Formats: sequence, structure tokens, C-alpha cells
Amino acid sequence: MTWFFLALVAPFLYAVTNHIDKALISKYFKEGGVGTLILFSSLLSAIAIPVILFFEPNVLTSDLSSILLLSLVGILDIAILWCYLVALEGDEPSIIIVFYQLVPVFALLFGFILLGESLSYMQLIAMAIVMFGTTLVSVELDENNRFKLRRKTVIYMTLAAAAWAAESVLFKYVALEENVWRSLFWEHLMLAFVGLLIFILVKKYRLHFLKALKENSGAILGLNVTNEVLYMVGNITVAFAVMLAPVALVLLAEPMQAFFVFIIGLFLSFFFPGIHKEKITAFSLVQKVSALTITTIGTYILLSVT
Repeated sequence: MTWFFLALVAPFLYAVTNHIDKALISKYFKEGGVGTLILFSSLLSAIAIPVILFFEPNVLTSDLSSILLLSLVGILDIAILWCYLVALEGDEPSIIIVFYQLVPVFALLFGFILLGESLSYMQLIAMAIVMFGTTLVSVELDENNRFKLRRKTVIYMTLAAAAWAAESVLFKYVALEENVWRSLFWEHLMLAFVGLLIFILVKKYRLHFLKALKENSGAILGLNVTNEVLYMVGNITVAFAVMLAPVALVLLAEPMQAFFVFIIGLFLSFFFPGIHKEKITAFSLVQKVSALTITTIGTYILLSVT
């Protein structure tokens, strides 16, 4: 069961990074937060490159087709991060993370549309359950106690989930032909390369990045380095878990990220409200718990019959 514990470590680490992202974007990067965080995340991906080279010095022997596909994975990483951060700017981590439960739904849809794979009635029912769960957190109560659609959250997190599904399929396809370390090397190299291009070509992001670094260099560097290390360790554990067990089984642990985000959010709200404070009204708690429970049930049914 080594693969299961590896798979469980990742959602917990990802949940911690979700809250660090929220703290960064709301406290340190109020101006140009999305672009600044994308630059930090992509450029700090370079940290992983020498580590990977240490474990796998023959990464340059990968064939061209694998390199191109893994480069696309790196580009999809940037797309996921951008959509996620745009949504995170205006919403709680415990809300937006529910939409990542749509990842296996999109994975099956891609297989149906692009590969001609069939979908069983049970899969369709499970997909409907997951989508119903995400619908529950797609609305909020405004100051007049009227329902209001979380338009930005819904649009950007749906795009993020679709990109994540495509990325997972590509990574698995290439990693089976190559190995985990080679696959991770080219993915992180492309992330760092895209970050460098953004820094050079997008003046607004570059200026916000340099300003944030100048004004809060110690806190920002510490949080960002910690954040990226946690995220990279999570990626590595997932990559090895995928190599040890079928993707569907590894994905069974992924819904736990939403629960970890919710639990950490409540913990911070009660004990460290200066860092993060969740909406803890009766409506909000019922909404979040219901959505988490329903989407998790749907995800487990979906993966168990896949």
C-alpha cells in the first residue's frame, strides 16, 4: 500500500499550498497578484532541475516527441495556475478547490470525445453527481441575502480542471515510455522557461514582481520557496504513486485535498484568524460540507467503475 500513502501525502501538501497562495495573493501581492505569483512559481521551478539531474543525469536522452509532449504539460501547468489564481483572488480556497473534483469527469469526457471510448450508465450518473456537487458552491448569498452566481470562480476553475485532466493524461502517457525523473525534468524546465519569457515580455508582471520582491523580500521569498517545495514534493509523490498503481486508484486519494483545505481553513479561522478566516455562517458551512460530501461520493463512484 506504499502507493496509497504516497498518493495521500500529495493532497495534504497541495492543501497547504492553497492556503499559502491565498495568504500571498491577499496580503503581499494585492497589486498584480496573479502575474507575480505565476512568475514566482514558474521561476522557482528551476529549483527542481538540478535535483532531478542528480537522480537522473541522462535526462537529455529523451526522444523529441516525449520532450515536446512534456513541454506541453509544462504549458498546461501555467494555464492551470493562472486560472486557479484568478479564481483565488476573489474567493475562498475551500470553495474553489471543490471544482478540482471535475478533473476525472473531464478525463472521461476527453476519452469519449477524442478517443471514442464508451461511457457506462454508472459513469454518467457519477459524473452528474460530481457536477451537482460543484453546482452547490457555484452560488453565494450577497449582502441582501439573495443568491448570486460565482461567475469568475465557475469559469476559471472549470478551465483549470479541464487543463489538469489533459495534463494528467499526457504525463501518464509519456512517463510510461520514459521514466518519472525524465518526465519531471522536462516539465519543470518548460515551466521555468515560460516564467522567464513572461518576465521578459510582460512588463506589468515584471514590474509588480520586482516591486513585491523589493518591499517584502524576506517574507515573500520564504513563503514562495516553502510553497514551491511543498508543491514539487507533492508532484513527485503523485508521479511515483502513478508508477506503482493504476491512475484510477491513485486518483481516489485526490478528493481528500478539498477536505484538507476545508479543515485547514477552519483551523486557521479559529486559531490564526490573522492569516486566514473562512466564512463560517450556517449557510456557508452547510454549503461547503454538502458540496464536499457529494462531489467526493461522485468521484469515488466514478473512479471505482472506470
